[in-house]
Parts: sequence; C-alpha cells; structure tokens
Amino acid sequence: MTNFQHCQSAVTPSAYVKKVTEPSSVTHPILFRDALQSVYGPLDWLPEPDGAIHRFHVPGDKQGSENGWYVLYLDGIASGAFGSWKDGGTRTWCSREPIDHREAVEIRQRIEQAKRQREAEQQQHQLKAALRAQRWWRDARRADPTHSYLIDKGVRPHGLRQSGDALLVPLYVAGELVNLQRIARDGSKRFLAGGRIKGSYSPLGVIIPGQPLCICEGWATGATLHQHGYAVACAMNSGNLKPVALALRARYPEQPILIAGDDDRLTDGNPGRTAANAAAALVGGQVAFPEWPEDAPADLTDFNDLANWKRAHVPA
Repeated sequence: MTNFQHCQSAVTPSAYVKKVTEPSSVTHPILFRDALQSVYGPLDWLPEPDGAIHRFHVPGDKQGSENGWYVLYLDGIASGAFGSWKDGGTRTWCSREPIDHREAVEIRQRIEQAKRQREAEQQQHQLKAALRAQRWWRDARRADPTHSYLIDKGVRPHGLRQSGDALLVPLYVAGELVNLQRIARDGSKRFLAGGRIKGSYSPLGVIIPGQPLCICEGWATGATLHQHGYAVACAMNSGNLKPVALALRARYPEQPILIAGDDDRLTDGNPGRTAANAAAALVGGQVAFPEWPEDAPADLTDFNDLANWKRAHVPA
C-alpha cells in the first residue's frame, strides 16, 4: 500500500508516447471506481468527482460503518486518492501518466492536497469522538463488579465505568482521554465511531521506576497481568502494539518494557506473536507469551485465557 507517493495510471505509458489519448470525463468516475473495487470489492455507486473527501462503507466492515474515504478531481489530468480510516494507508490513481514536468507537479500537488484534506477530516472526527468519550466517561457510573464480562474473565473492574449494560474502557494519549471501548455483557466490543485508536492505550496501575511496564493487547489480559502486580498499558489489538510501545518508550526512556503478547496459534502467521516480537525489538524491550500446559486447548490465546483455564483445571 502506498503513502501518497506514486499515481497508479489507468493506462500504460506506451499508450501515449506520441499522442495522449485520455478517457472522457464521463468514464473517469467509472475507472476510479474500478481502482476502488480492485482493493475493496464490488461497489454499487459511482464516486463524486468534486474534489471533496467522501466516506463510504467498505465491504466486509461492520454494517453501517463508513471507514472508506476517497477524493476525485476531474480538472486537468483526472486523479484521486482513497483509503480506509480503519486500516490506514493511502492509494492514488490517475487517468494517465503526466507527459511533462508541469503535469507531474500538478498531480503531486493534488496528492498533497488530498493528504491534507484527509488529515483534517480525520482530526475533526477524532476531536468529536474525544469530546463524546469525555462526556460519556464523566456521566458514567462505577462498573458493577458482577458484570457478566468481568465474571467470565475472572477480573475486577480496576476503575472501569459503566453506561447502561456496557462497560467503558478508557483510552488515553499523553494523558488525554481520546476514545472509549464499550464492552457488552456478551463480550462484544466497539470503539466510538471516528475515535483515535493508533497510539492510544488503557492504563492499569502505577509505573514504578525499574519495574517492568507491560504492554498487551486486550483489557482483560491487562487486568489479569495487573492482578499479578504489573503496571500495564492495554493497546487493544496487535496492530497497535508498536505505536503504543514507541509512545511509552519516548515518555519513559529508562523504563523496562515487557510486551505480553497473544499467541494466536490457530491463525496463519500467528499475528499476536509476530506483532509482539516486532514491538519488543523496536523499543529494546522483552517479550513474554503464555506457557501452555500440554492439555490446554489450542484455541486459548492470551494470559487471561491461561489464568482462567488454570483456575478451572489446576488444583489450588
């Protein structure tokens, strides 16, 4: 996936060595949609070529979500950019390659403009989500220790709050509340729409100089580690381990960091183990994974799973 670097052309350079032949403006949105569909799958709408950021539902994402975005320009060389707020990264498209320096500069300027538009839109959504998170957190009550999710996971609330039936897990960046993860009684989880996730984490405990600071994925895993005496930052998912580790290393340059990774043994490539190893190497930290007893099921993945299995199967 590119990051605002090269323009993927709809035609090959050999098609216009002597004479530029460009599709008509009527077909540009269709060709741009083809580029979108090559990444996201079938789409039943045509892009608006108005130079503004538009959002769309990405096939396969949660129903009602609009994580996809695009911008399409038709003046001059038709060009555009698109991506997903959820996955990050950006792809670019143009109807043909530039034939001279002026056109190349024009496309590069448009790509930079699209980047600024995307970043401004993202910041606006993140700010709205942060304000909503802060309001919800302020109005919520203390979490019920008998909430079914807490009982199932065998952990205490550790400062969580509750709104209706949903537990609220606070996510911070540099000490500021930026998002919430809502956990229902059945264990389903949702972040606030548009809220920041990258680099945010939910803290548990107090950091003690010289003592390991654990970074893990899910909150329940972090609660289990905290109940064993660790200060923990819960990154929420494997893809966020690196950003959180980098942020905490910058904030606490001398603090020992221990990445407590998930062990996704049944998933191709074991993403939990892969991400944990990479995050530890990036910040000069250590890494730890659950040590599974021989008779433990293979679908167990994290330290909370291990603690609960031992509680049910190993005599005290």
